[in-house]
Amino acid sequence: MTTTRTTATTPTTTETETTDRARRRFARISVRTRLTVVIALLTAVAMTGAGLLVYALESARIERQVTAQISQEIAEFRALRVDPNTGEEFDDVGRVLNVFLTRNVPDDDEMLVGYVRGETPERTANRYGQEVLDEPAYREALADLAGAGGTRVIESPTFGETWVTLVPVTNTQGEGALVIVNFLRDEHEELDRTLQTYTLIALLSLGLITTIAAFQSGRLLAPLRTLEETAREITTTDLSRRIPERGNDDITALTRTINGMLERLDSGFAAQRQFLDDAGHELKTPLTVVRGHLELLDPRDPDDLAETRDLLLDEVDRMSRLVTDLILLAKSRRPDFLVLGEVELSGLTQSVLAKATALGDRAWRLDDVARGRAVLDEQRITQALLQLADNAVKHTDPGAEVVIGSARADGEVRLWVRDSGDGIPAEDRDAVLERFGRSQVRAGDDGFGLGLSIVRAIADAHGGVVRITDAEPHGAHVEIVLPDRAIDR
Repeated sequence: MTTTRTTATTPTTTETETTDRARRRFARISVRTRLTVVIALLTAVAMTGAGLLVYALESARIERQVTAQISQEIAEFRALRVDPNTGEEFDDVGRVLNVFLTRNVPDDDEMLVGYVRGETPERTANRYGQEVLDEPAYREALADLAGAGGTRVIESPTFGETWVTLVPVTNTQGEGALVIVNFLRDEHEELDRTLQTYTLIALLSLGLITTIAAFQSGRLLAPLRTLEETAREITTTDLSRRIPERGNDDITALTRTINGMLERLDSGFAAQRQFLDDAGHELKTPLTVVRGHLELLDPRDPDDLAETRDLLLDEVDRMSRLVTDLILLAKSRRPDFLVLGEVELSGLTQSVLAKATALGDRAWRLDDVARGRAVLDEQRITQALLQLADNAVKHTDPGAEVVIGSARADGEVRLWVRDSGDGIPAEDRDAVLERFGRSQVRAGDDGFGLGLSIVRAIADAHGGVVRITDAEPHGAHVEIVLPDRAIDR
């Protein structure tokens, strides 16, 4: 039962994972596609909005034009008071309407109709003719407007949108009405043709803009695709690949930043590999010594046991010092490696000199002393200076002069140790600052070559450097140069 259940579940899980991966691949949309779609949508919305705005403005313009035309006709009709033939005021409704219709020339899409109660209407010539007068919607509009007058908009299947305006006329000889009929179909058809042309041009423009956006976004995002391909090819054993830098834009700046990061990673991994190789090599010797003496140890010989014990303890001490130094170097890249604070430079220099006198029988002397306070890690700087002092003891004879000093000038704080010993050859000065790097040493020096690399790590953590020069008349002058983060001087 259990075996059967397990066998049945495995294919289901695998099938589900395969489906999820396929769904993720399907759901993945490239940045190029997203940019192109967004630009196309924004362009379509902008063009559609522009078209609708033009349609609304033109429709409003047509309505204003028709309203002005109607107002003009009404004003001209009401201004007609005197019969041009007799010179007297009109007292006959039919006569007034006849004179107005005879003298007035309507626009192409306008018809004027005069009604006198009980008589056949008179009208101006128009392409629609009697069809307008027979239109049911037209007759309904006249019936609604009879009496008070006004304007009514009707929609006719024959002649489209039509405005019917009725102006009542009353005098001593009877009643009648002037009807102004405005046809807007031609105006709307012209507007529709304009919008059709605009739509065609907008669609062509949208296609062109989308094509250009797709091409341009692909060209701009090409470095990102190259970055993706390069990132796939980078491994912990090969960080030498770099991304080609083209142009001078934000993506180029990102490419330059990524290349700088790869450069730092490459240097860091190279230093780590070198560090591990050197550490393994240095640890191999004491471990070999320990193993060899244990293999040769005679447990029945008390003297051999005591001698081997002392020798092994000495080797363990050496390995312990090596491990301590390696841990210190590893911590030097951590943000909490330093504990910065305000330090009185003169007190720091004198304190280091007092502690250094216990390192060996030398003529210890204080050189120049800086004044004021600076921001640094007092414990780490003391450790670095004592390391320099210990090196000076190893490379000088008893009674030789060793000088400790400090100074500040030109935005720098300098702390140094100067001896009168063997000195460091110019060709070895860069090497001795590296891990396990050593120059010529005296007999009995059992160091690992980590002392000056620790000094440089402390200086680097402060944003400073280590400089090695010749002392006068001979010896080595090693100084730590730090940026002067002064509090007061």
